[in-house]
Order: sequence, then structure tokens, then C-alpha cells
Amino acid sequence: MSVEYDPCPTAAREARAEIRRKLEEWGLVGGENLTDHAVDLLDVAELLVSELVTNAVLHAASPFRFTLWAAHGVLRCEVTDTGRRTPRVRCAGVAESGRGMFLVDALARRWGCHQDGPGKTVWFELGTCGSDGCGRRQP
Repeated sequence: MSVEYDPCPTAAREARAEIRRKLEEWGLVGGENLTDHAVDLLDVAELLVSELVTNAVLHAASPFRFTLWAAHGVLRCEVTDTGRRTPRVRCAGVAESGRGMFLVDALARRWGCHQDGPGKTVWFELGTCGSDGCGRRQP
């Protein structure tokens, strides 16, 4: 699934709604899948996609693409924008902003950033199953 967004204040809300719809459609949350892991997966996925989308809106200030897929126990979310500046993990400190990538680093199984043509793609992965090791941060 891939959706294009304009850099507007509603983009993060729209991306959160999209991730919820897709996770429900794919049977990863909702319906009979009301496990603690499914609730955690949805909450963390919505939080982290909000952080990536907000960064694209604030720093790239141009249209961007949100891509989501799930396979083999992994949910991967990507945000591709025209910005060239790679994200940095900052301390959680007392600043009012700048902690988004700290959250991504702390909660994602894996994350990264790569140059993609004229811009970059920032991504994170979460585990989609509740078994030992699935969704846990990998070294």
C-alpha cells in the first residue's frame, strides 16, 4: 500500500487512519485479534508513523509518500520525501520538539534511512506476532 500526501497539518492524522485501516484489513488487529500484542502493535505503529510523517511535513515541506506492507511477521512503514537531511536520534531531554526519532529508535524492531533519488526514505519495522522475539528489537 502506498499513498501520496501533501505537507499539511492533517497528514499525520490521515496516515494514522490509513495504518489502522490496513492493519484491520490485513487481520493484524481488530475483530478476533484483540490480544495485548495486537493493541500494542496498533498503538506503536500509529505513534511512529505520526513521527515520520510529522518530520516529512516539517523538514521536507513537499509532497511525500507513505508506504506500508506486512509479510513474514514484519510490518514495515516507509516515508519518502524530497528532503536530503537524514534524521538524528536526540536525547529525550526537556526540549519541546526533536524527540520523534528517539521514540522510533526506542520502539521499532529496526529502523533506517537511505537516499532515494532526489530525497530520502525513512523506515521502521515492527513485529506482527506475539511469539518470543517477534517484534522485539534486534541488535
